[in-house]
Amino acid sequence: MPEAVIELKDVSLTLGEGPSRVEVLRKVDLTVTAGEATGIVGPSGSGKSTLLMVLAGLERIDTGTVTIAGETLGGKSEDEIAAFRGRTIGIVFQSFHLIPNMTALENVAVPLELAGRRDAFAIAARELEAVGLGARVTHYPGELSGGEQQRVAIARALAPRPPLLIADEPTGNLDQSTGQQIADLMFSTAAERGTTLVLVTHDPALAARCARQVAMRSGRIEAEPARLVTA
Repeated sequence: MPEAVIELKDVSLTLGEGPSRVEVLRKVDLTVTAGEATGIVGPSGSGKSTLLMVLAGLERIDTGTVTIAGETLGGKSEDEIAAFRGRTIGIVFQSFHLIPNMTALENVAVPLELAGRRDAFAIAARELEAVGLGARVTHYPGELSGGEQQRVAIARALAPRPPLLIADEPTGNLDQSTGQQIADLMFSTAAERGTTLVLVTHDPALAARCARQVAMRSGRIEAEPARLVTA
């Protein structure tokens, strides 16, 4: 049996207070095995992005257990979760989240430097070369196109070689052609490295590239459609 990289059991999360209190996740159970590509789909407000934040340790749950790469997040301090996230989880957001006054090279080197890697810049340069930006290492985010900025974000997420990559609408701010290129890069790199990929998307074509889709509605996993053939 393949190893489980993600195990969520009976996970619930409520946000807000009083009349604005909302049950965002309701008794969610989910297992994702190593190397699997899973698409989280569903309408806006169904809890998809919150689920990713829980996987990343960026949201604390009320009840249940979250186990990532064999480690249970409950009971860890914020500093412990941050260190765990830095070595275990790569995150790609819709809006890139690059540091504007840092070059592409410096942006990719950040998580490596935080992890104490002395060869952070050498690794960052190799990662940028791998995503086709070897000639753009000294450019700042404002000097790069949207597609190039997302390539930098992907290089940054993958630079520490995490076993898990999570992506929230990674092509949402890109035109169709550029989005296709970014999807190709993300899926091919994850497959090449054996990285487990979990992504949230409203794009049916992008979701269909995953080996499996998980549908959410009103904070619950509504169904797990049949496994699909990866495009």
